[in-house]
Amino acid sequence: MIDARTRKRDGRRIYEVRLRDSTGREYSRTFKTKKEAEAFQAAERTARNRGTWVDPRLASVPLSKPAEQWLAANTAKRPGSVARDRSILDNHVLPTLGAKPVGSVTRGDVQRLVTGWTTSHAPASTTRMYAVLRALFNYAEDSELIPRSPCRRIRLPQTTPRTAEILDADGLARLADAVGANGAMVYLGAFGLRWGEVAGLRVDRLDFLRQTVTIDSQRTRGLHGEMIDADPKTKAGRRSSLALPDWLMAMLAEILASRGVTATTPDALVFVSPDGAPLHYSNWRRRVWLPARAAAGFPELNFHDLKHTAGTALLDEGVNIKIAQARLGHANPRTTLAVYAQATTEADRDAAKRLGERFRPPGDSRSATVTEGR
Repeated sequence: MIDARTRKRDGRRIYEVRLRDSTGREYSRTFKTKKEAEAFQAAERTARNRGTWVDPRLASVPLSKPAEQWLAANTAKRPGSVARDRSILDNHVLPTLGAKPVGSVTRGDVQRLVTGWTTSHAPASTTRMYAVLRALFNYAEDSELIPRSPCRRIRLPQTTPRTAEILDADGLARLADAVGANGAMVYLGAFGLRWGEVAGLRVDRLDFLRQTVTIDSQRTRGLHGEMIDADPKTKAGRRSSLALPDWLMAMLAEILASRGVTATTPDALVFVSPDGAPLHYSNWRRRVWLPARAAAGFPELNFHDLKHTAGTALLDEGVNIKIAQARLGHANPRTTLAVYAQATTEADRDAAKRLGERFRPPGDSRSATVTEGR
């Protein structure tokens, strides 16, 4: 119902709308005009009839509150992902929107925030930050704090997929030499292991008799940048008895022998820092990786690019896509094909040669070479 009453301070008439929520509790809103009060009352009743009504009192809580609830809601999320989301919220979302009532954030607010990010961050970083913001408002909508998320039709910067540098045997050798005592890490990366899987590898996961490695754990960053042990990135990331060549197993054996590590210490990490401590990604990247990649002639190479080298090499060698998928720890073979396998000049030239033989005109005996740029 709508009641009209007079303000005590200025003597003006105001209009109060009093309604009851789904539990029978009364709530109210006041308006300066009867028209505004009637419009609000009609909208509330229509939303209730359509099943889209949300309690306007809940929409008044600051965005920082559902942000904390959202972070805590997904207990299955990996610690590294939680740490990344926390960092994005604390540094890029909440300073601007944290104090605003969740129901007051508009699509324009979101677009202005995203546009501001594009001036100081790469397109991929902006897209990643927006994904966190969108997930937060989806949670608020699902929790019936707001009737509709403001993250709609937001214009994002165009992203260009990064082309990873694919290394050959000589390049891998130079990089491994530059890395030094733990150079075998480079080769494990080229056989499809992520940095965290390599850094978290323990002695009892190596089977020197069968020449295999089992991947069931990884080192990853948790809250506040602290390195922790966690499960692999995905269920498919668990790989049992992954075969390795004898020369790489010999490298790993030499590393352990140089530190006096034997099978009597099954929980010992295969790779450690010079002082024997577990590897910390940021320290390792600054102290080892950046100087090594520069010395080897690959100044832009990321460790994860070695996984692209693995995917490309597997398909170049004609390895069955399902085997390649399993070795790389991908949940979907499309990831193997679309993301991690890149065309190489040698493979393209071989493909042209094969097609040339297949489609050669009958009786034609001419020979030709396929050259680049033609």
